[in-house]
Amino acid sequence: MSAPKIHQETIDRVSQKVDLVEVVSEHVVLKKSGANYRGACPFHKGTNQSALTVNPSKQVYHCFSCGVSGNVFKFLMEIGDRSFNDVVIDLAQKYSVPVRTLEPAKSQELQQQLSLQDQLYELIGLAASFYQHALFSPQGQHALEYLTQKRQLSLETIQTFQLGYAPAGWDTLHGYLVKQKRIPVSVVEQAGLIMPRKTGDGYYDRFRDRLMIPIHDLRSRAIAFGGRCLDNSEPKYLNSPETTLFNKGSILFAMDKARDAISKNDQAIVVEGYFDAIALHQAGINQVVASMGVALGQNQIRQLLRYTDSKKIILNFDGDKAGINAAERAIAGFKDLVYGGTVQLRILTIPSGKDADEFLKEKSPEAYQRLLQNIDRSEGGFLKLEDSIYSDPETVKELVHAAPLFLDWQIEQTLIGKNLNQADRFQEATQAFVKILNEIPDGSLRTHYIHGCAQRLAQHNSYLIPRLEQDLRRQLRQQRWYGHKHRADSPTSTLQIAETQLLQIYLHFPQHRLQITEMLEAADICFSLSHHRQLWQMIGNCPLNQAPDQLIRHLQIACMELPELPELSEQLSHVLWLNQNAQVALLRPTMIIKAAIARIQLIMTEKKYRYWRDLWEKIDLKTNPDLGYYYQTKIQAEQTQMQALQKQVEITFTDLVDVEDRGSDRQSSNWEDAISDF
Repeated sequence: MSAPKIHQETIDRVSQKVDLVEVVSEHVVLKKSGANYRGACPFHKGTNQSALTVNPSKQVYHCFSCGVSGNVFKFLMEIGDRSFNDVVIDLAQKYSVPVRTLEPAKSQELQQQLSLQDQLYELIGLAASFYQHALFSPQGQHALEYLTQKRQLSLETIQTFQLGYAPAGWDTLHGYLVKQKRIPVSVVEQAGLIMPRKTGDGYYDRFRDRLMIPIHDLRSRAIAFGGRCLDNSEPKYLNSPETTLFNKGSILFAMDKARDAISKNDQAIVVEGYFDAIALHQAGINQVVASMGVALGQNQIRQLLRYTDSKKIILNFDGDKAGINAAERAIAGFKDLVYGGTVQLRILTIPSGKDADEFLKEKSPEAYQRLLQNIDRSEGGFLKLEDSIYSDPETVKELVHAAPLFLDWQIEQTLIGKNLNQADRFQEATQAFVKILNEIPDGSLRTHYIHGCAQRLAQHNSYLIPRLEQDLRRQLRQQRWYGHKHRADSPTSTLQIAETQLLQIYLHFPQHRLQITEMLEAADICFSLSHHRQLWQMIGNCPLNQAPDQLIRHLQIACMELPELPELSEQLSHVLWLNQNAQVALLRPTMIIKAAIARIQLIMTEKKYRYWRDLWEKIDLKTNPDLGYYYQTKIQAEQTQMQALQKQVEITFTDLVDVEDRGSDRQSSNWEDAISDF
């Protein structure tokens, strides 16, 4: 259906209820900084982990690198590429605000759409109660024995996690929900509880003869199920399909029960399986969630980090090969946050291939707590022997390898199975180390790990350590120089920068618009990049009699209201909202204009030079000497023009660098204070 217009009263009530810090924290890891919060900007790629500032009192955000800013509605529109109406409706549902529209004819249709979600919540809650009742019935006796005897769970824990049992019949739940409760079969199917028969004549239960584990959202509402088989059938675990309520990549099992403990302990523990999390909660270790066997996405990580000030996450997966692979999968989605220092990640691998549930049965909750305490007192990422509570030498030996830091763990994984006395293995390890080291942006941390990698490669030979350190540094410099060189040689990036600067100054500094227009016409320059041409055309179509400061606002709104061209709005965001590069233009806009025009002319001249040279190379000079002479004349003319333009560019940008150096301290101070002006 076409989107109905939302009543202003609904918009105002949503705006009053929503907390921008809470919303942004679902997408960005924020840290308190004075009265504001800071984090990495999700709208551009950069190394500054505090470019985005969120002002909780004014409910606005601003990035000091790319210039994006706005309120909660704009943030969600841009980060999710969604319409204004969709954002308001979702927030209204989340914060229990009734939705009113300006079009009564569409109001009923909208309410039906919203009520479907309420029906699904109620339906899955009803199914959870059905499964719980079945667990304590005679047909669920073997499932209850599995929980209490094999898993050693108390009745209190079973009730807390609302564990249940799906009977073995093909249509037991279907009969209860559809025939007894008169719930439309289409709604039950949308909830993922039943499946259509291949023959097309009815439905059957998705979960049969399985132990049922409800999955809850942050408001403790059941939204899906995980079902474990009670025999040797496959699959061992069967999860609900993705629905309107359940997205496996956005949910962490037991998060609703763990978040208070995560805040209290200032750490989050992530395990792989449902029963690992349940067993740890029963043992009183409540800061635990389960990844449900999938790679941790940044949305899930941000959920965890909202509740821990120190941003400390501990991954505790099985110690066998499958568990190691699962840990690597889990880390893949947020490595950049770890390398950048945003997340303090440690790996707790329980020895002998055990999972957390098995360890608790064999040892005790106190032993697991001691493992966690030892993590913080480890040196080089490993537990110190004197910290162990076990006198058994074998247990002590296992604990030594229990909890390395993520980077230490990654380095040790690289060395597994490699004989460094063999040249090819030594080279493989060195290349792997360089790849890891190159991901670390912090210089002091990188230096620490360069030394550690050199020690491992040297195999206790102190004479080789400094030589290997030098070699690692040399390889890192080569990688970075090569990458920067190839990025700097791109004519497209040079052209884009020049055109962007002209458009930024034109839009944000109205006093220079006539100068830019005249210089473009005099040099016969047209914008080359398609999105810049479209913007220039939009500028030309704007009313000539509007106030100078109204142009930029008109264009900002126009681009936000182009749902059919979402990529255009994204491509022009750095032009329509000033980024930090425009600080220089604030100081010397005339110089920036001249430099940008000269660069564009230089690129155009280089193209002409290559054109005439290609023609000259293709002709036979013996048969066409006059044409060859004509081409030579053109080539020389373009070369002369290129030299003149190159000097103009170099002089202009040398002056700019001087200006930038003189004003850098002042700029930094001014821009740091700018957030207060939103």
